[in-house]
Amino acid sequence: MIAHVRGEVAEKFASSVIVDVAGVGYELTVPLGDYEAVTLSETIKFYTYHHVREQSEELYGFSTLAAKKIFELLITVQGVGPKAALAILSLGAAESVRNAIANSDSAYIAKASGVGKKTAESVIVKLSDKVGLPTHYGRKDEPVQTEIDTTDEALEALIALGYSLADATKALETVDVSLPTARRVTEALKR
Repeated sequence: MIAHVRGEVAEKFASSVIVDVAGVGYELTVPLGDYEAVTLSETIKFYTYHHVREQSEELYGFSTLAAKKIFELLITVQGVGPKAALAILSLGAAESVRNAIANSDSAYIAKASGVGKKTAESVIVKLSDKVGLPTHYGRKDEPVQTEIDTTDEALEALIALGYSLADATKALETVDVSLPTARRVTEALKR
């Protein structure tokens, strides 16, 4: 399985990008936000999901590991295929989608192209207990981080291990940022 690709963006079309990795072009179907964020000739890393069907193989790309993990959860829901999952992730940042699921906001999920009300409700029912707690509790006195710092690999690793954004952020608060990523994750897990 191809876990990620790192290379230069050679082409962009429709909702796909071609990433040139040492002379080999990988076509990745990506969420709208990732598509708009990349520029031609930019060196980029995408986490990938290789979807195999009887008559085709497709490679989906995500700029963050958290987005890939949410995609993998979404396609476990009956009636949600890779295209619908990608449409849901195209609604906004991966953390916004995760937070909508955690808050049982089926109206937000139903805004995705090709996703109806019943499918959105099914996503909420099947995944709300798997995505962690909402990052916003309605308290006005305390600012709450609602977006993932995509430059912090330790934070992404903790989220990939199943921590919510709030728990992962709290676990890393007292860990020295100058430590290597693996060490930061280990220290955070001890807490």
